[in-house]
Amino acid sequence: MGTTRKSFSAKFKARIALEALKEVSTINEIGSREGVHPNQIGHWKKQARDGLPDIFSQGNNREKKEASEREASLYQKIGKLKMELEWLKKNSGLICR
Repeated sequence: MGTTRKSFSAKFKARIALEALKEVSTINEIGSREGVHPNQIGHWKKQARDGLPDIFSQGNNREKKEASEREASLYQKIGKLKMELEWLKKNSGLICR
């Protein structure tokens, strides 16, 4: 017989990992209460602990990415406007540069 795997939401995993990090209850107690294997909770706890530094640096990365995307969008608009201006100059009969 095959066993079915439980899938847990990220929110649930975060809640359990945070509880495990607080160390108010043992991992075995949390696992028993929540119906999750203690090894799994230990894994989530380690993931949370290892990932914490990234949470605080993501703001800067996100801001840099957004700025880069805005810049690319603006350059694209500038290029389009330049092409439209050249087309207008060419088709209006004006010879100005």
